[in-house]
Amino acid sequence: MAGANLNDIAVFMAVADTGSFAAGARATSLTRSAAGKAVSRLEDRLGVRLLNRTTRALSLTDEGRSFHAHGQRIVDAVDQAEASVISPTGVPRGVLRLSAPHAFGQRVIMPFIEKFLAQWPGVQIEASFSDRLVDVVEEGFDLVIRFGGTAVDSRLVSRVLARDRYLIVASADYISRHGKPNSLDELASHQCLSFSSRGNRQRWRFADSGGHWFTAQVRTRLRLDSGEALHNAVARDLGIALLPSFLVGQDVDSGRFIHILPKITTETVEISVIYPDRRLLDPRVRQFVDLLATGLQF
Repeated sequence: MAGANLNDIAVFMAVADTGSFAAGARATSLTRSAAGKAVSRLEDRLGVRLLNRTTRALSLTDEGRSFHAHGQRIVDAVDQAEASVISPTGVPRGVLRLSAPHAFGQRVIMPFIEKFLAQWPGVQIEASFSDRLVDVVEEGFDLVIRFGGTAVDSRLVSRVLARDRYLIVASADYISRHGKPNSLDELASHQCLSFSSRGNRQRWRFADSGGHWFTAQVRTRLRLDSGEALHNAVARDLGIALLPSFLVGQDVDSGRFIHILPKITTETVEISVIYPDRRLLDPRVRQFVDLLATGLQF
């Protein structure tokens, strides 16, 4: 064992933690083939099989589970050694890979990216703005920003950054042509626009005077899988939408959009950041998360 390659151990740990050679390869900046060869070299050196391989999944053998437990202590020791020779806060450097919902990324996250790049010249950022639900580990992201429920597995950490409230809005031209609903019941006679993605449809939820939540029935002829697309549909006078204030607040302030039923209690949405669970968080991830936590305000 004295001759074991630490890089091979690190690759095995990444493959075991992510559950696939492809994801483990991305986590260690290798090709899938190179990751497979690294694990095979380690198994040959140890004289045991560490992983059960099938066409559909990987699983640890008994020896693999034992070695993984000891390997984690090796990884922790290396992390502690690195931490001992850098400043307590760390200097962000390297590539930060992040993902955020399309409209939120374009409208809200971009200014933070600009500020972060100016503050930390040793950092490069790869950003994906999409309303697709990405896999943090499998796709190799350092952090992902999500709206709403953030049920995650044990490999991930979730932190709520801010909360935003939904507003019922329509364009001024739509209201001039179709009238302004004065109650939730009147929404049923209007064209409403909703978010829908992979069969998950937006629910229009409100609270009554007693604080009890209920779902209003609305008539929806147009469903879209993008917040930006819904915003554009409202701007084109196609109907009424229930959208977060970050997306429509400026339009309401300018008079372009009308805030309908402002006294109705609408849902708030949690804006969370999710990142891989690491004992020592990379400085670039920690600093960017802290920047968002102190700067996001709605």
